Amino acid sequence: MEFNPGIILATIVNFLILFFGLKYFFFEKVKLIVEARENEIVEKLDNADMELEKARNLAISNERELQRAKEEGKAITESHKKRAEKVYDEIVEEARAEANLIIERAKVEIEREKEKAEYSLKKEAIDLALELSKKVIEKNIDEKKNRTLIDEFISEVGK
Repeated sequence: MEFNPGIILATIVNFLILFFGLKYFFFEKVKLIVEARENEIVEKLDNADMELEKARNLAISNERELQRAKEEGKAITESHKKRAEKVYDEIVEEARAEANLIIERAKVEIEREKEKAEYSLKKEAIDLALELSKKVIEKNIDEKKNRTLIDEFISEVGK
């Protein structure tokens, strides 16, 4: 290859003509398109930043609302638990009172039945003693027979 300064000079002149021609006719339009695209990208980035900030704020707000709802739910649950415990305690207390009342009634009934039995036993003992006295008087018996009648009486009272 040979070095030819005329070709190099012609190439440089052609390049400069082409460059200035393109600059005059196209570079301004391309520059406007690039600037418009750059402005659009900057605007979209700004909008994206704003939307991201809104999303973060919304997430924080939702987290606070969720926490508040959890606390409210916990408070409601605790309230219902306390109320249920109170109702339970009242029911247990009523059951105890009723059981005590039943026990007291049973004790009174047992005491009444005991008194009836004692009265009945005393009455029977008196009746038997009277019967024995009649027999003793009727038979006017000796000491040995008298002892036998008393022993029989005692054994009958034991029944």
